[in-house]
Amino acid sequence: MQYRTLGNSELKASAVALGTWGLGGGSVWSDHDSTEAEARDLLSACKDYGINYIDTAPVYGTGESERLLGCALKGRRHDFILQTKCSLNWRNEGGNFHYSRDGYTVNNDTRPTAIVRDVEDSLRRMQTDYLDSVIVHYVCRSFPVSDTVEALERLKEQGKIRAYGLSNSQPADLEEYQANGGHVDLVQEFFSILSPFHGREYFTACRPHGTTFQTYGVLEEGFLTSPAFMERTFVKTDIRSRIPWVQPEVKAGLKKAFEAWEPIRAAHYCSFSQLFEAWALAQYENMSLLVGMRKPKNVADNAACLDLTLSPEELSAMEKAAKPIQVEVLDK
Repeated sequence: MQYRTLGNSELKASAVALGTWGLGGGSVWSDHDSTEAEARDLLSACKDYGINYIDTAPVYGTGESERLLGCALKGRRHDFILQTKCSLNWRNEGGNFHYSRDGYTVNNDTRPTAIVRDVEDSLRRMQTDYLDSVIVHYVCRSFPVSDTVEALERLKEQGKIRAYGLSNSQPADLEEYQANGGHVDLVQEFFSILSPFHGREYFTACRPHGTTFQTYGVLEEGFLTSPAFMERTFVKTDIRSRIPWVQPEVKAGLKKAFEAWEPIRAAHYCSFSQLFEAWALAQYENMSLLVGMRKPKNVADNAACLDLTLSPEELSAMEKAAKPIQVEVLDK
């Protein structure tokens, strides 16, 4: 495993991080609800392969992902860098409407009182007295950035968090947080070979601040793990039923791209997951690869992507094959 410093913090995090959106289950990930035992086994596999970085959020399963992680972390909290998020909550205490799901109404609220309450709720659910990193889940311009920054900096001073970052944001948001006295150590944004544009725009904004870019969605919710995945079907509420790759005309283009990618995969004796993860890691020198994993066997496969080095010609050929079906914006 390789380890990298998150931004300008003192946190040494594995280059591959465990994403736990799917761990929360519910209607968004409708095919499996994880148990406490499965969560413990998953973290044990991560430790075995050197993955010490875990990402979650309060709204993943409306608290379920955090609860499961709290149980799984008992007795080994200090073995992991634990990252969660703030701003999205279902307390009905104000903010902007974000969505309704599974009987809950979730609002986006970046006011100081909401940020502090979010952190306190996460600490309670995960049974810990500090969080290594907290991400503003959805940057919001309805409330003063200066107030949000002040709340985050105060939480750092109190020792409740050690670092913070932004997600679902724009480069201008990073500049505004920094200009208001913020110390943004990482941005967490969508980035994949099928939708690389927003990420690449963000790289130039991150570099001057030493900000880590943490990518999510690099495997397109499973659609880039193998051609066979495209044959699966999902209920309407499932996130995997709402992205472009399920549309027949786009699916045909993706199948054609897989045919072009297959020789490169075969040449390296690797999985498709490893191929696209290696592609992503080659795009930016300060990249953190956030990968959703729910089973221990997935941990071994994803950790091995660090053993793969692609040539400039291979990287170019991979993106050339993706170009006909690349999209500018993905609404997930």
